Amino acid sequence: MPTECSPELFDFARVEGRAVVAAFDGGRITSEAGALLLGATDRVIGLTRRLAACFTDARNPDLIEHDVETLVMQRVVGIALGYEDLSDHDELRHDPVMAVLAGKLAARRSDCAPLAGKSTLNRLELSRPQPTRYAKLAANPDAMEAMFVDLFLDAHKKAPAQITLDLDATDDPLHGHQEGRFFHGYYDCYCYLPLYVFCGRHLLAARLRRSDIDAAAGSIEEIERIVRRIRARWPRVRILLRADSGFAREALMAWCEANRVDYLFGLARNARLVGEIETEMAHARAESEASGKPARCFRDFTWSTLDSWSRARRVVGKAEWTGGEANPRFVVTSLKAAGAEARHLYEAIYCARGEMENRIKECQLDLFADRTSAATMRANQLRLWFASAAYVLLCALRRIGLAHTQFAAATCGTIRLKLLKIGALVRISVRRVTIAMASACPWQHEFALAHAMLRNAAA
Repeated sequence: MPTECSPELFDFARVEGRAVVAAFDGGRITSEAGALLLGATDRVIGLTRRLAACFTDARNPDLIEHDVETLVMQRVVGIALGYEDLSDHDELRHDPVMAVLAGKLAARRSDCAPLAGKSTLNRLELSRPQPTRYAKLAANPDAMEAMFVDLFLDAHKKAPAQITLDLDATDDPLHGHQEGRFFHGYYDCYCYLPLYVFCGRHLLAARLRRSDIDAAAGSIEEIERIVRRIRARWPRVRILLRADSGFAREALMAWCEANRVDYLFGLARNARLVGEIETEMAHARAESEASGKPARCFRDFTWSTLDSWSRARRVVGKAEWTGGEANPRFVVTSLKAAGAEARHLYEAIYCARGEMENRIKECQLDLFADRTSAATMRANQLRLWFASAAYVLLCALRRIGLAHTQFAAATCGTIRLKLLKIGALVRISVRRVTIAMASACPWQHEFALAHAMLRNAAA
């Protein structure tokens, strides 16, 4: 006869003769206690307050339960904690730590939770450019784009002498019939082609684009907007624009030359360019065959295309012999040879742009920036901005709170796993909210240090 058991009770292997049973009946217990650090970080940089200011709320304030700032906090912190789907919030809205972050331990109405469910958050993501009769929330895209640049500027106590802006396009695979989807031959899938702009670890722009365009399409407008806002605050800063060969376009280089912006772009090789470094390649081959190791030589020369460039420009060619075959590479730049000789220009300055790809991986793999499954591009762009805001929040936590810990260079996924996913028992009394975190947490010292650093920064 089968054993009768409660479907809500889970039994496991006995330990020292004792039965081991589990159930979801603990009450106010959270697995997200580390999110308190996100709340402390948000108070330092004002992310959710600024992001909420980018929305227009035409709802009747007497009839709403959740204001826009609460909705924005819930969506951004939810993504940072690993909850990419709106449906997750039907349970997450009862989480006591999320309620603490919202500053709202109980709903005003008896039939509501302290936080919003999936339907209310969905209305936020489907915001229109202007409020309508049935869509009362409206998002201002210009204000959101400006916010990311302002957060970058505010992260510096004083203007740096020089900054490097990295541009890159990446694929965002699509699995439905979203607006603006196209098949991209290089990526071999239907996708969007978002444009990212970073300065080090700081995200300055995330623009969702169709994929039936050139990789550099729209880059001039994006960089012009960013540079104008940066120079309004830092008029003397020197700006270097760095990107791969997909951005080595006459229009972008000419704009940089006309606006006092230096550039360093990869340059797609062709027979004429390879011919320019034949001597250097022969030297590299001889050196490699003699030593049995890869060898490279560099040549610095002035070069122009047959008809697409308006002027001759400085090009650095890398003649490398590795694995028994040639591996030529080229970059084009406005930097002078006196300030950056050929080898240093390529190895130390240009190759560092590869770090940007790690930032994009953090956004897409850890923070679900590629979760663009809404029907319209407008809604998917808003999803991309919410994921970008989650990245900015975690990046600020890493920069301010974790600078002197072993997590100073950790990825967003590692920070989430080690410091945010902490189990705790929450007790709420008249005078205090007590969050009793797991005593066996191995990262207590790092948590305490981050808390102290964030309190000092907020003071």
